Parts: sequence; C-alpha cells; structure tokens
Amino acid sequence: MAKTIKTIGVLTSGGDAPGMNAAIRAVVRTGIARGLKVKGILQGYNGLINDEIRDMERSDVSDIIQRGGTILYTARSMEFMTEEGQKKAADVCHKEGIDGMIVIGGDGSFRGAQKLSHYGINTIGLPGTIDLDIACTDYTIGFDTAVNTALQAVDKIRDTSTSHERCSIIEVMGRNAGYIALWCGLASGAEDILLPEKYDNNEQELIDHIIEGRKRGKKHHLIINAEGIGHSSGMARRIEAATGIETRATILGYMQRGGSPTCLDRVRASMMGAFAVDRLLQGVTDRVVGFKEGKIVDYDIDEALAMTKTIDEYMFEISKVLSQ
Repeated sequence: MAKTIKTIGVLTSGGDAPGMNAAIRAVVRTGIARGLKVKGILQGYNGLINDEIRDMERSDVSDIIQRGGTILYTARSMEFMTEEGQKKAADVCHKEGIDGMIVIGGDGSFRGAQKLSHYGINTIGLPGTIDLDIACTDYTIGFDTAVNTALQAVDKIRDTSTSHERCSIIEVMGRNAGYIALWCGLASGAEDILLPEKYDNNEQELIDHIIEGRKRGKKHHLIINAEGIGHSSGMARRIEAATGIETRATILGYMQRGGSPTCLDRVRASMMGAFAVDRLLQGVTDRVVGFKEGKIVDYDIDEALAMTKTIDEYMFEISKVLSQ
C-alpha cells in the first residue's frame, strides 16, 4: 500500500447514470476493506468547493446497488471551471486529508480530475455516462441500462405504430453521440437510424425511403433519431406533409437516465470502482479506468482525453442491410 494514501474521496459529476451507486458502493467498501478512510463528496465539484463532505461507512452504501441515480447527487459547477475554483477545491481536499479522489462521470468530469491532480491530489476517473462517448473505453457505466430502457419504449411505440400504419420518429438521448440511437435502431429493426456522425440532413432521401417502403407493402416505418440531430417534431410534420402518411414524434428524454441498473451495469461498475481504489493504493494517479477487449484497464488521463471515438462502420452498415 502506498503510504501517502490514507483517505480517499469519491464524487459523481455531470449527468447521472444508472450504475453510479454500484460504483460508489464498491469504492466505499473496497476502500474500507483496504484500511482506508472514505469520504463522500455531495453535489460533485460544486460540493467539493463548498466542503459538502461526509465520512462514509459500509452501512451508508447498503441497499443502493439496485437504485438508479446517485446517492451523492450531482451538479455542474461553473466556479470549478475557474483556476480559483480549482484551487479552492484542492485546498478543501488538503483540509479534509483527502489524498486520493475517484471521480465518476464523463469527459468533462475527467478534465476536472486532471485539474485536481495538478494540485497534488491523486485522481482516478471512472466512465459514468449513458452516452458511451468516452473514446478510451468500450463500455461506460449506465449505457446498458439506458439503451435497454429506450429499447423497451421503442418496442411499445412500434406496436401502436403498426396498428395505425403510421410513421414514428423516436428521439433518444446521447448528446452529440449516436451510440444509443445505433444500438436501439439495430435492436428494434428500425427502418432508418439518424446519427449525428452520419446524417447529412438529406430529408428527401428519408421521405423517398418511407414511400418506397410503403410501395413494398410495409405497414409502418420506424425512425430512431439521435438527440444530436433533434427537431423530431418538425421532421414529423414535414414527413407527413410530403408522404401523406400519419407521422408522430416521441422524445424519450430523461426517462433513459433513470431506473434500476441492469446486471451488466451493476457488475462492471462494481468491478471498476474496486479497481480504481486498488490502483490508487498501487501509487497510480492521473488515470482513467476503461473497459477494452473484455478487460478492465486504465489510461493516462491526458492520453484518454486526446482519443477520439467513431461509430462502428460495419455495425452501421449492417443496420441498414437488416432494415430492408
């Protein structure tokens, strides 16, 4: 055990994601099992700046693994984006005796962890976001639950869309990334999947595809639209006007962030949380935990943030082949 690590902190930052509580639980219980003091920071970096910190015991994380959201809460902090705010947060860490910090969140949260490390705080980031948009990892905490929640809604909408022989546009979350849309589209057999990484705004091509499908005897047409494209309601109006086919838009919204996490999210979040504690104790800092080729790994935070992620071309191509 590295002598410098006696107390660790854990916080969740950015958008909440199912499985964050499983990661928190793993950090707390692994830390205590390794002889550490563990402190929970409420309200993300905002709470760190304001010293909203509490000691965590094993019992504090009982019965949370099945809960969505985050028991530590989360908030965005404009103050932490300033050098003064970052120094204030680091001073709070020193005051509280926190020598290691585990940050659960997305790339913006990792940039915050990077800043803390510049002030001597050992930091490790865990990828917690439903968007699956962190380049260094094939998996992010919350994605599996979010995509399954969205898929259940898509399946229900498809039933009524078929009954009324209409076109349905279903908008899913993902910020500027299309991973939820691609997975939902492929899994639901959607006729069209609109991704920010691929869509060229050629709405006429989309209209032609709908008309062609109707001529071939299709009774409905399902379009999965990514949040990064948006404007689903306007798109529905234009499609209906151009095709004469009743068209409805449904925006699933924040329901995708909530709910009990899937088994996959619980297990991987738990393993990642424990792994992060053990890496801190091995003297590792300024790292981001990831999941690659079936294994939990970690990367230098600068390297991780410099990586770029692209849509799987073969997966996208096959989604079009299978939708015909």
